Formats: sequence, C-alpha cells, structure tokens
Amino acid sequence: MVNVGIIGFGKMGQIRAQTLENSGRANILSVYEENTFPDGFAYSIAKNADEIINNLEIDAVFICTPNYLNKPLTIQALKAGKNVFCEKPPAFNSVEVEEIIGVEKQTGKKLMYGFNHRHHESIQRMKKLIESKEYGKVIWMRGRYGKSVDQSFFDTWRANKDFAGGGILLDQGIHMLDLFIMMGGGFDSVQADISSNYWNQEIEDNVFAIYKNSGTGIVASLHSTMTQWRHLFSLEIFLEKGYLVLNGLKTSSGTYGDEILSIAKNRTTAPAATWEDDEFIKFPTNISWISEINHFLKAIIEDTTITIGSSTDALEVMKLIDKTYENGV
Repeated sequence: MVNVGIIGFGKMGQIRAQTLENSGRANILSVYEENTFPDGFAYSIAKNADEIINNLEIDAVFICTPNYLNKPLTIQALKAGKNVFCEKPPAFNSVEVEEIIGVEKQTGKKLMYGFNHRHHESIQRMKKLIESKEYGKVIWMRGRYGKSVDQSFFDTWRANKDFAGGGILLDQGIHMLDLFIMMGGGFDSVQADISSNYWNQEIEDNVFAIYKNSGTGIVASLHSTMTQWRHLFSLEIFLEKGYLVLNGLKTSSGTYGDEILSIAKNRTTAPAATWEDDEFIKFPTNISWISEINHFLKAIIEDTTITIGSSTDALEVMKLIDKTYENGV
C-alpha cells in the first residue's frame, strides 16, 4: 500500500481520491484544499501544502492545483523525498520542465503527469493498430478538441494568464498534442494562428495549428477551441492502407458523447473506402483514471519505470506548446 497526500481538492483532487480508493493499493492520509473544503469527505485535512509534503508517513503526493503551483510544489515534494503525481500542464514552458527533470534525477523519485487521454481504451487500441503496421505508416493526423464556456469561466483562475499560463491550448489542446506525439512522433515545424476574437481576453480562445515532422513527412492539424458551442473530441489518423477515426470521449463531465472508434480495414479502388467498410467499436467505460493511477502505484511499489506520462513525455509536449505560442500569429 502507498500512503498518499493530495494537495488541491477541487474536481481533479476528488477524482484522484476516488480512483485511489478504488485501486485498493493506496491509503489517503491527508488532503489540503486552499478554498472551502467540500462536504461529504472524511479525510484528515491538512492546514497547508507544507504539512503534506513534510509528512514522513506519506510516500506520494498528488498535486491537483492551479497551473502556476504545479512546478514549485513538484520540486518541493521531490526534494522532500516524495514520489509525485502532478496534473498537466507540468509548468508554463519547457525550460521549467527541464528544471523539474533535473531535480527528479537528483532525487531518484517517481514523477508522473496526468495525461490521462493516453490511457483511454480507444487510444490504446489505435496505438496498437499503428504499431502492428497492418495499415502501413501514418500519413497525417487531424485533431479537434473544443468546449463551450460562458462568462462565469472568466471569474476562475483558468482565465487568469498569471495563474493558468495560457488559454485553451494549455488547458485542453495539450492533450491532443500529447496524442499526436504518441501516435506519430515529434514535430519540428509549426505554423499557428492564435486568437481571442470572441471572448477578447488575455488568454487565447482558438488555436489553429499545423505540425510537420520533416523526417517522416507526417503532418498533423490541430483545432483547439473554447468557442465550440457543442463539446467535441475528434482524432483522425490516416495511414497508407486505411484510417482510424475516434469521435467522442468518455469523460467525467459526460459532455463529449459516446467514445466510438471507426476503422477502415482495407483500401480498394477509388473511392478508397466507403462508409460500409467501416468497423465501429464503442467504448462505454472510461478506464483512463484507474489505468493511470495503477501505472503510477505500480512504479512505486515494484520500482518500475514510468512509461506513460513521464517527465520526458511532459517535456516533449511542452516543447511543442512553446513552438506553437512562438510561431502563432
């Protein structure tokens, strides 16, 4: 059993707590929430984050705080000898992530980041099909990830650039970029249009971006938006001999619809595939939370390597975030 402390007990902290309990491999010793602590939870409540980090009985710290606290709390916890699970984004830029990795290497503790989309069963199925080479090489990818917000959103920390670090790209688009890297490798060329033409705030509400890997020739198109009036998730991967299209995603909010993967098994004469060629697979359950937690706890208990959501993964996606912001017009 791993003794755990949770810093930040809003929506994500509560999801992590419930999942840790369901895992049967963790004891939650202490929880801290800066704001009013929610009703209905019987955990020991810490006075501050330091009390959790300095608790000698705690093996692992979960950091579920506003973005600007992720880096300092991660470094503090690692230096205190704790294993750390931190929500995304890991920091505000890749240079900060490199600083965190330096501390991680010095301490030798486990560090994992909350890129839970990699743990969805549909995403895992897509990855295995790509690796099988059954459909040839990836040619291009297209990702659309959007949600709707109202004026109340701008009363939260997510709308404050000093606290959030950025807008919809860091909030949601980062997940799609992480999946691009997972499915197609890295990218060295970025063109982007970044705007806040609707909400007119200091954070972006739309990002249209094109990524290219000059070595493999893979091109990926991203639209990350908070002016998608109907929540939407769509990841399309087109290969030499077919395609994988994932529409919808099972989430805690339930607003992205059914998680359905369609696969074209083969190519024929033009048109290369028809609607009748598609195989549809529905994934009714979101296993990502428990899969992610089990991966982290196993790494601690069995001293195995973090292979999904590692600091290296976090660094690669933050480098891509940096390039997007730098090349945005």
